Amino acid sequence: MKLNIITPDNVLYAGENVHLVQLPGFDGSFEIMNNHAPLISVLRKGKIKVEVKGDNPVFFEVNGGVIEVLENQVLVLAE
Repeated sequence: MKLNIITPDNVLYAGENVHLVQLPGFDGSFEIMNNHAPLISVLRKGKIKVEVKGDNPVFFEVNGGVIEVLENQVLVLAE
């Protein structure tokens, strides 16, 4: 799946072949995997974990934001 994590200042992450994204949801942590159903959600302050097959997980600290999942593409607009 394709993932973009964008802040007002820059692009934190842009990549394909992402296996899993773990996010700090407003009501608790949740995960997005390949072929996830469409989703829009609010994020709270916390860490985003990105896993690409064969690589070590990468973490990004965010102060909140919004996520959209549609057609195997994940867009995170983070603060």
